[in-house]
Amino acid sequence: MRIIYLDLDALNPTHLGCYGYHRNTSPTIDKLAEEGVRFENVYCSDAPCLPSRTALYQGRFGIRTGVVGHGGTAADPKREGARRGFRSTHEEDSFPRQLQKAGLHTAMISPFGQRHAAHHYYAGFNEMHNTGEGGMESAEVVQPVVREWLKSNADKDNWYLHINYWDIHTPYRVPDDYGNPFENEPVADWLTEELLEEHLKRGGPHSATDLGMYLDAEHEKYTRVPKRIADLESLKQWFDGYDTAIRYVDDCIAEILKLLRDAGVEAETAIIVSADHGEDQGDLGIYGEHGAADQATCHIPFIVRWPGTARGKVDDALHYHLDWAPTCLELIGEHASQHTPDLWDGQSFADTLRDGTAKGRDELILSQCAHVCQRSVRFDDNGHRWLYIRTYHDGYHPFPKHMLFDLATDPHEHNNVAEQHPDVLREATWRLLEWHDNAMAKVVAEQADVVDPLYTVLSEGGPMHAHSDGSVGQPTDFDGYLKRLESTGRQEAADDLRARYSHLCSSG
Repeated sequence: MRIIYLDLDALNPTHLGCYGYHRNTSPTIDKLAEEGVRFENVYCSDAPCLPSRTALYQGRFGIRTGVVGHGGTAADPKREGARRGFRSTHEEDSFPRQLQKAGLHTAMISPFGQRHAAHHYYAGFNEMHNTGEGGMESAEVVQPVVREWLKSNADKDNWYLHINYWDIHTPYRVPDDYGNPFENEPVADWLTEELLEEHLKRGGPHSATDLGMYLDAEHEKYTRVPKRIADLESLKQWFDGYDTAIRYVDDCIAEILKLLRDAGVEAETAIIVSADHGEDQGDLGIYGEHGAADQATCHIPFIVRWPGTARGKVDDALHYHLDWAPTCLELIGEHASQHTPDLWDGQSFADTLRDGTAKGRDELILSQCAHVCQRSVRFDDNGHRWLYIRTYHDGYHPFPKHMLFDLATDPHEHNNVAEQHPDVLREATWRLLEWHDNAMAKVVAEQADVVDPLYTVLSEGGPMHAHSDGSVGQPTDFDGYLKRLESTGRQEAADDLRARYSHLCSSG
C-alpha cells in the first residue's frame, strides 16, 4: 500500500473549486475529488496548527493530550508520570506507530516539529525531512525534497508519506514570477463594500487594518499582500494572494501525480488532501488568521482517492480529522485495524469510502486556545446547521460570551442569533457539558494531571497570541495597541478594549 497525505496549511475549503468556489484555484485537487470521495463536513477538533496536528497523529482530543495552545504549559503533551512505560503512549499509541506495526514505512517532509518545538509530532516516523525554514519556506523549497523522495521510493511498496506545504499560510509568498492567475477575476460577491466598511471599524488581531496580527502586514517584503485592507482594491489584492498560493500548491500536487504516473504506481497510490485548519478570510471580521473555534478556522478540506473504493461521491456527515487514523487502518486491512489503540477518540468512516454510505457523528466539539480560548459545538437540526461558540477569553476580539450562527444561511458568520434562539443555546451548552464530562472522565482515569488544559491557558495569562510581550506579532504593550487603534480611526474599538481590559492599561 502506498499513501500520500497532503497537509496544506491554512487551506479554507470554500476556496476550492470542488467545494463551490468561483475561481479556478484547484484543478488538480478538483480532479482528485471527482475520482474519490469529497467530505463536506470534516473539522479539526483542536485549532490551530500545533493542537490540530497533535490531535491528528495522537488520535485524541487536546483536552486529553494536554496540547491546546501555542505556548506555555498547554503547548506540550501532559506528562504521564509514574504510569509511563519504557515507551510512552505518545509514541506507542500514535497513528504513525500503528502504521509501522502494519508494515508501512513512514516518512514526513515537514519542518513542523521544529517550528513549534513539537517533537512528539515525529513519533512513529521512520524518516523526517526538515525543509529547514520553520514553515516560512515556499513550495519551491519543499518540492525538490518531495521530488527526490518520490523518485527514490515511489515504486517501492508499503509506505506512508506526509507532505507539508506552507504557501497558503500568511504571509503569501509565492514567487513573483508566478504571476497572478486571478488578476481579472472578482472576489466573492459576499465581500461587499458595506461589509468592508463594518470591518474597517473593527479592532482585534488580524482585522482588516491589522493584517500583521496587531500591526501592518510586511507588504514591502511580501509583495502579494497589501499593507492594510482599506478599500475594495486592497481587498482584492489580499484575496488574490491567498488564491494564488492555493493554485501554486495545486501545481505542485499535479507534479506529484505525474511522478507517480512515471513510476507506474499512480493508480495504486492513495491520495488524501487536507489541512491542519482553515482560515478566516473576512469571517468574524478576521483576515488571514486561524483565530477562533469557528467555521472558517476549524472546517477543513478532506478528499480521499483510495484505490478500489468509491468514486465521485460527496459525504455530508460530520467528522473529525482525527477520525482519519482508524479509517486508514481499517482500509489497510483487518490486521492493521487490530492496532487501533483503545486510547483514541476517532471513529472510522471506512464504510463511506467503500460504498459512499454517509455515517458520521451527531455533533462535533471544537476547541481553540492559541488566539482565543473558545469551545464550540457544531450540530445539525431540522435544516439548521448550528455553530455555537462559547468564549472564555476573547483574545482582544469583540466576541461576546455566547455566539450562535446558522451556517445554512450564514456560512461566513456575520449574524449572531444567540438571543433569538435560547432553546438552541440550551441544547448546545448541554452537548458541550456532556462532551466535557466524558472527556474529563477519561483524563482522570488515565493521568496524574487532571486539569482541563483550557483552564491551564487561562491561568497562565490567556492565549499566547494575546500576550503583550512583543513576540510573534503581539503588541509590545497593551497601551501601544490602544494607541494604534486610535491613530487608525478606531476610537470606538479602543474604548471598548479599554473598558474590558482596564487592568492592562497603564492607568488601570
